[in-house]
This record gives sequence, C-alpha cells and structure tokens, in this order.
Amino acid sequence: MLFTVDIGNTNMEFGVFEDGKLLSSFRLVTNRDTTSDEVGLMVRQFFMTHDIKVSMIENVIITSVVPQVVYSVKNAMRKYLNLEPLIIGENLKVNIVNKYSNQAEVGADRLVNAYSAYKKYGGNLIVVDFGTATTFDVIDEEGAYLGGSIYPGLKISLDALVEKTSKLPKVEISKPEKVIGVNTVMSMQSGIVYGYTGAVINIVNQIENELGKKMKVIATGGLAKVVASQSDVFSVLDKTLTLDGLSYIYDDYKKDRG
Repeated sequence: MLFTVDIGNTNMEFGVFEDGKLLSSFRLVTNRDTTSDEVGLMVRQFFMTHDIKVSMIENVIITSVVPQVVYSVKNAMRKYLNLEPLIIGENLKVNIVNKYSNQAEVGADRLVNAYSAYKKYGGNLIVVDFGTATTFDVIDEEGAYLGGSIYPGLKISLDALVEKTSKLPKVEISKPEKVIGVNTVMSMQSGIVYGYTGAVINIVNQIENELGKKMKVIATGGLAKVVASQSDVFSVLDKTLTLDGLSYIYDDYKKDRG
C-alpha cells in the first residue's frame, strides 16, 4: 500500500492506495503550528478505523505548498510509520516537461495535477484547481506544462468582502435560489457564486483564444462543485486528481529503480 499526503494552504488530504486504486482518504485542517505527534496520532487513528496495519504501508509520498508544515508531517511519518517519505521537489520529481520561465516557481501541487490530468485524460487540457487560490494550469497535446493563471480563491474573495465592509455578515458559500437576492445573505451568495463562475469562464475562454483551440477543462479542489454546477465549461469534475497524481508519480519512481 501507498500512503499519499497533499498539504495545501487550507487542508491536508491523506489517501491510501493499493495497486493504484484509492481505497480511502481523509482531510485535516492545515495548521502551521501542528506537531508531528498530532499528525501521527490522527494517521494511526485513521488506520485503526479502516483496519490498515502500519506494516502494510510500503512508502509515503508527499506534495506540499506549505513548507513549515512539511517538517512536522515528515517527522510524523518517520515516527509513526517508520518510513522515510518521498517529497515532491526534494527527493522526488514529476516526470513532466515544465515550460515555466523559472521552473522553481511552479507549486508542486500544480505539476502533480498537470501530470495526473495528462495521464487520465490525455493532452490539450486546462486544470482548474479550486483551493485557497484558484489555479488554471495548461497542458499541451504532448503533456508539457505550459503555465497558467492564479486567481484569488472563492473563500479568500468572500473573506475579503466581509473584512473590508462594515455591515456584511459571514455567509456560507452556496448557490442562492436566484441571481436577484432579496436579502443581504442571498445577494452576497449570488455575487460570489455567479460572479466567480463568470470569472472562471472568462479565463478559460481567454486561454483557449490564446491557444487558438478548444481545450478539455478539468475541475478539482474542495470548492470545484460549487462553480461546476453553474456552468458547462468543465468536461470533468475530478475530486481525487492530486492524490491520483501522487500514485502515478510513485509508479514512475518504482519503474526507474527497476
């Protein structure tokens, strides 16, 4: 079995794979002050719940955009699973052509998503990842990573609206009953959901115009469903894209080692 870890700015997602198939997964809030013991005990509890023995885990692979959390997670894997984890960008690379002008600037999660999407869906793709930030990553027909766009995430946008105004309340991000809100909560939900959807569609359209062709658009990330339900711009809604990518990368790693 393979244990995968995706450390994002808002959440950490953990998954267990067997023979390339995701068996189960769970999420924790990303806490920059978390300790290795906190992570390790949660992992052990998850394993007990799903009747997974530590000895069944052959390796751990981690991708992260939060450097200060990686230290604790690595130590948790060493202490509680007795394994030295593989880290994307440290001791493990993604087998993808990276055409960014400064390759080191690309977040590991974006490369993992790009590689995973190409393996699953072929080339000519736009991957839209709805996380803390919403990223648009473009993959050509041969699987090369071309670059993309970064846009403030749904929650960041809503939080900024509440923070910078004196009378607007915190509201849940969900589809309102109609575009014309009849109260403040509905009006805010309408603006954030429909306005954000419009921005996403526009960025996708601009990318396709720049490339001169239609692309297959893959949506992933925690809030992808909110926007995907409002538009037919997406070809696929893939909730496990990043974890699947880590599994593919581990398969490459094993092949390279013979």
